[in-house]
Amino acid sequence: MTSPKFRPLTFGVTRVNLRDGAPGVHYLRADQPLLDYPGRMTDRLQHWAQVAPDRTFMARREKLADCGTGDWRHVSYANAWASACSIAQALINRGLSVDRPVAILSENDLEHALLGLGCMLAGVPFVPVSPAYSLVSQDFDKLRHVFRTVTPGLVFAADATRYGRAIKAAVDADIEVALTSGEMDGRGSTSFAELLATPVTAQVDAAMAATGPDTIVKFLFTSGSTKLPKAVINTQRMWCANQQQMTQSMPVLASEPLVLVDWLPWNHTFGGNHNFGMVVFHGGTMYIDDGKPTPALMAETLRNLREIAPTVYFNVPTGFEAIANAMKTDDTLRKNLLSRVKMFFYAGASLAQPVWDSLYASQEREVGERIVMTTGLGMTESGPFAIFVTNPNVKAGDLGVPTPGMELKLVDMDGKTEVRYRGPNISPGYWRDPKESAAHFDEEGFFCSGDAVKWIDETDVHQGLKFDGRIAEDFKLATGTFVSVGPLRARIVAAGAPYIQDVVLTGINLKEVGAMVFPTQAVRALSGLDAGAPMADVLSSAPVIAHFQHVIDTLAKTASGSAGRIARMCLLAEPPTLDRGEVTDKGSINQRAVLAHRAETVEALHADRLHTILKPQAL
Repeated sequence: MTSPKFRPLTFGVTRVNLRDGAPGVHYLRADQPLLDYPGRMTDRLQHWAQVAPDRTFMARREKLADCGTGDWRHVSYANAWASACSIAQALINRGLSVDRPVAILSENDLEHALLGLGCMLAGVPFVPVSPAYSLVSQDFDKLRHVFRTVTPGLVFAADATRYGRAIKAAVDADIEVALTSGEMDGRGSTSFAELLATPVTAQVDAAMAATGPDTIVKFLFTSGSTKLPKAVINTQRMWCANQQQMTQSMPVLASEPLVLVDWLPWNHTFGGNHNFGMVVFHGGTMYIDDGKPTPALMAETLRNLREIAPTVYFNVPTGFEAIANAMKTDDTLRKNLLSRVKMFFYAGASLAQPVWDSLYASQEREVGERIVMTTGLGMTESGPFAIFVTNPNVKAGDLGVPTPGMELKLVDMDGKTEVRYRGPNISPGYWRDPKESAAHFDEEGFFCSGDAVKWIDETDVHQGLKFDGRIAEDFKLATGTFVSVGPLRARIVAAGAPYIQDVVLTGINLKEVGAMVFPTQAVRALSGLDAGAPMADVLSSAPVIAHFQHVIDTLAKTASGSAGRIARMCLLAEPPTLDRGEVTDKGSINQRAVLAHRAETVEALHADRLHTILKPQAL
């Protein structure tokens, strides 16, 4: 058999240096140093405003009166710089600072981007807050916690209609509110246009000159699934170093002007640091995608990808699954998306092999070659980029090797190996929480990630690492046997594709492992029922039950012991929710949050009290 042909892609790090430490400890580094990088992201913005003033920095479709979207509205680098200077002056006039930063409540848009840039010039941190805390939450507890933690001096939201209720409930009356559109009854506000109209003085240059590598540029909050969210400190050094690391690991980023079509939320490090940052760093163009990998919004993403051809493309597994399904029949989507894209990149969860295969089939059909699907590992506290794959032959679960300038510490822990990070891209800690900060660094200053890894090939360390689950997610059965959650979940998702979105494993301190399955919308077609049928009816239909019975039987045949055998399974009609922390903004599941909020279902599953429980049939 001939090897598949891939569109050319250079991998910047393919070899590593490994050294032993104390018993059960190893250290891993890339075999190349981190090259020089700027001290501030604002230096890169200013550079591109001078070198490519007319290039589009960011574009977003105009919102129409009927709630649809129209033509693209573009902001050039020159316009972005001028707007950021005016906004910076407005923030300086208000005396905002690290103790009184700017909180941004609304989704990705041009005003959000410009406000963030203005904050950077003024040396005022900004805080992109999960929109779910304002739009989905009913009690606004997490939103109030964010405000208590960072004590903002200015709160921004896109419009009064959607965010007014949250602002009235959680924002103190003495805090200024800025809005792009609308007004709030009984409360004054400042229009975004007023910020943009602020005359610029020499104070802006002075404020920018006063910033440096240690200046805090933003606070990004963790998901807060088991505790209240923590404010991760992001400095200019951390962000700039990570962008240089990304460039050396992924040389494609600097090979031509970047074009992104991107929906990933800026309150999360993947969208807000990784992707937003690479556009500023490399003078690229981002088309803000108002779509999302959900049944209601995926059509907008597909529309944008039919029109705008990215040079690299980032998404989460559910997004790639929807794109793979659409490309089977959508000729325009295939032609445009694949016309110049050099690399795909997924993160957040495991990508099922059938999705991978479908993408490859469409690519070979359209362009006669495959687009390399890449991935890696990182977290908010690492900037986020930390580990990246080394070759095009990536398999589900592969992570790769450390990026230049960062050292990994591999520590044996109860049969698992935790990966820990140290380098210029690592956060100094959590804002106003010294106890929590200290708890996450070990005695050598390595950040303890909680992620478990193992070698892709123990005989060849240069292939790097693969994911082995979250140490905190693993649990013991009543027999004392450890259940390795990550790999087992990946097996279940793969066995049930394309009908499984994700799985939460149960059985802590019990005799058997159970599985609660979140199905994809594809089960509706499998059921044969009308499109509007309740999900509960869909999941209890004979074809769906038969499919998942086959899944659990197939898994049982390959299980090597009680810790790898799914003894009981149920299908969940209610999807995971952001408000309860069951799923993050980028779509990854949180095992512990689901178990906590669905404790009654877990108990009923193991007590045989659910209406439908699937169990392996006798072999």
